[in-house]
Amino acid sequence: MIPLKGRELWIGYAFLTAGVLSIVVPFLFILATSFKYEIAIMQGRFWFDPTWHNYLDVLFGRRSNFIGNIVNSLIVAGISTLVVLAVGTLAAYSLSRLKWARWVSGLFLGWTMLFNTIPVLTVVGPWYLMFQQIGLYDTLLGLILTHIAINLPMTVWLMMTFFNDIPPDLEEAARVDGATQAQAFRRVILPLVVPGLIAAGVLAFVFSWNEFSVALNLTSRGTATVPVGIANFAEQYEVQNGNMAAAAVLSTIPALILMMFGQRFVVQGLTMGAVK
Repeated sequence: MIPLKGRELWIGYAFLTAGVLSIVVPFLFILATSFKYEIAIMQGRFWFDPTWHNYLDVLFGRRSNFIGNIVNSLIVAGISTLVVLAVGTLAAYSLSRLKWARWVSGLFLGWTMLFNTIPVLTVVGPWYLMFQQIGLYDTLLGLILTHIAINLPMTVWLMMTFFNDIPPDLEEAARVDGATQAQAFRRVILPLVVPGLIAAGVLAFVFSWNEFSVALNLTSRGTATVPVGIANFAEQYEVQNGNMAAAAVLSTIPALILMMFGQRFVVQGLTMGAVK
């Protein structure tokens, strides 16, 4: 890698600073708004007396169901992530190691890539009609199934990069020592792809936690997730700006904690195979 010098270095720093500010400044604005009274928000005050009123109203107010929204999101994101990791890991290992016909693996991988290119909103309508007919509309199970379908292709592709970078000689050595293919996978290969499992798990959880369009159309008040709960603070005749900002700040905490612990593995997973 050629180090940047002179003007190129300053240009690089300028782009980096602009990118950081474009992320940090809106979040700081939302954070400040969450501590303002509604009158201070409407008047656009820069200096204000901070208050915890919005957070208390979001968490314990009679009109708010945000704690229930958090529980729903944890259930949906947690279960869908576990299922996606189990199914996606086995599918990726099968495509990487087993001798499938080229057209079979190509057809499956092509389908997953095609599904990822289709906007999610185009399948919300069919899911809505189908779930109404089979009794899964307005249930957490129906939402879990949709999130599995959305996140599974990404998990398969990500895990395949990890399996492809593991030499097959390790499995062959385990087979020579008397291990079955399942034992070689569980005891030799699986421990080596733990970084990939962490990366895929973090991404699947965050994507499921932040998903809005499907949850908005397939849930109601009792089964709404965090993004839908935040949107509910914008009503027809009133927009609760302070409550919405406080709920948005609270919603970032679980994803932020996961990204803090899994950032290194996420970066490794996204760049795996880029440099040999």
